[in-house]
Amino acid sequence: MTEHTIPTLDQDDLPLAGVRVLDFAQFLAGPVAAMRLADLGADVIKIERPQGGDACRALAIRDQKFAGDSLLFHTFNRGKRSYAANLKDAEDLKDVKALIRSADVLIHNFRPGIMERLGLGFDQIREINPTLVYASVTGYGNKGPWRDKPGQDLLVQSLSGMAWLSGNGDDDPVPVGFPLVDIATAGNLVQGILAQLFRRERTGRGGLVEVDLMSSAIDLQIEHLTSHLNGDGSLPERSATSNANVYGAAPYGIYQLDGGYLAIAMTPISALAKLLEISALDQFSQDEAFSKREEIKAILTEALAGHNLDDVLGVLEAADIWCAKVMNWTEFTGSDGFQALDPITQVSGPDGSTAIVTRCPIRLDGAVPRNGRGAPALGADNPQIRNELLPG
Repeated sequence: MTEHTIPTLDQDDLPLAGVRVLDFAQFLAGPVAAMRLADLGADVIKIERPQGGDACRALAIRDQKFAGDSLLFHTFNRGKRSYAANLKDAEDLKDVKALIRSADVLIHNFRPGIMERLGLGFDQIREINPTLVYASVTGYGNKGPWRDKPGQDLLVQSLSGMAWLSGNGDDDPVPVGFPLVDIATAGNLVQGILAQLFRRERTGRGGLVEVDLMSSAIDLQIEHLTSHLNGDGSLPERSATSNANVYGAAPYGIYQLDGGYLAIAMTPISALAKLLEISALDQFSQDEAFSKREEIKAILTEALAGHNLDDVLGVLEAADIWCAKVMNWTEFTGSDGFQALDPITQVSGPDGSTAIVTRCPIRLDGAVPRNGRGAPALGADNPQIRNELLPG
């Protein structure tokens, strides 16, 4: 790992220093939101089951383990403390409620109704701590026929139309290859929590923040759904070739060349015709870029197939055309652009082992928060937290 090129913020300078967060969430959206708050200085206490803890501890990708748990778990839970408690045990629940009295934020992603049955619903907790910001993540909200469906990224992509939008015209539905909706939901949750904390500073009132995966999926499709809802009800069609946006005019898409693939965004047809000497494109006006996009893309696909990628990139970038090489992760992480962002950092596990992770993407006053502490061992902080926060 290279030396950092962007300064690191001191812990005392982080804006959420002094804010305490109780993280009851598992897997991804809730824990990622809590991790971001930890990145920004909050003291995040992860409340976990004594047996097994967060189920993500056992959810390994490619059998990658770190400090005895799944590396995936450490990816989402760096910088937190762990407090193991059985929420169905009266004594443990009493202690958890005492922790809630000292907290500023509570995050959970249980299915609707579970926290209420445990006596930890918003209305119940408000009596314990009226200044608390109570934040919940669900799959589909608290009402409607999908209320109790499992809230999982691929399922939400499929239901919301996201998978149907991707791929070329004759392809099967193509989901995004990473948990986009979960990550977006985490970002929405953090925004809501920070807004409620800001209001609390002015009014002293706590509040409720509710986000769900489906609403986040809808919000991600704001451009396309807005167009559809204001149209005649007909469905858009994916391009037969180089589809990248169902409402995108030619040449918007990805094209195969000799040596790799090239992405071309919004670009005048006449500019491509001139720069790449594709005379067959001269017959099309810019007004036809959408109505005749299949013909235009077919001509462009055929013409580019024999060209060298680096040569074409050199011509187009010199003319300030919006284009980019399609990179794999080896090419991307080895690029100067990746290195300039200084986007990775290192964390240490409770056993002293280390792992490389992506850093918090936020810069504050020209520096970035880097919490070098990995995720905690299950229940490792029970003694300290009991001594620090629980009576007697």
